[in-house]
Amino acid sequence: MSSTILAIVDVFNLWNLLLIGLGILLAGIVRGFVGFGASLIIVMTASIILGPRSAVAIATLSGLPSMLQLLPIAIKRADRGFVVPFGFAAMIAAPFGTWLLISIEPVFMKMAISITVMCMVLMLYKDVKISAHSNIKFLVSIGIGAGLIQGSAGIGGPPAVAVALSKPGTTEEQRANVIGAVSALGICGVVPLWYHNLFTTEVIFVSILFFPIYVGSTWVGTQFFIRYGRNYFRNFSLIVLTLISLATLIIAISSSVPD
Repeated sequence: MSSTILAIVDVFNLWNLLLIGLGILLAGIVRGFVGFGASLIIVMTASIILGPRSAVAIATLSGLPSMLQLLPIAIKRADRGFVVPFGFAAMIAAPFGTWLLISIEPVFMKMAISITVMCMVLMLYKDVKISAHSNIKFLVSIGIGAGLIQGSAGIGGPPAVAVALSKPGTTEEQRANVIGAVSALGICGVVPLWYHNLFTTEVIFVSILFFPIYVGSTWVGTQFFIRYGRNYFRNFSLIVLTLISLATLIIAISSSVPD
């Protein structure tokens, strides 16, 4: 066991671990504050070092304690008429997304993830309002799309967030809907990733290593929400996500260009 851990440690240098750790630290704060965005940050940073397959697996596995940490908020305040049909559809679609993850060239996956993130950030920045937010067929279709994105890129949250924020209600209720939808996406990604053997020893090691940072920073983000509200930090989070996605896209394009 110790020799396995040492072999894994040898794969990383200090700067690689620092980059992943800073990504998870920021991800936890964002997750605790606005209820979403953590997977985007972790996938963006970890995919630079480990590739998209391991990055998606780390984002899913490392986020489980944080999901349990925030789940009581969703159970207490979330609209079940939104979360249940969305989550059910996402769980059906996620395995097909994971199949795409293991079938597509990693460089192209990085590009697709980055472009998808930038589109989602633009949608959230424009504060898109969706009138059909209570229609069951619409919620199922959004759940299928989010499940495919979650399975293939680990970033299925933004479509759900756009719909959740379009629903009337208090800030606390909207945040609970976001947390409920993102929690459903986190759960639906576990079995397909396990089935395709993407929870490697390396992925498990990195996830466990940063569990305390993720949980602690999620608590910090929650305190920010309670004390200071959502407006300023939400805009800052979108700026950070945009910068990360742009940087990852540039790196992916550079690595695809022959020497």
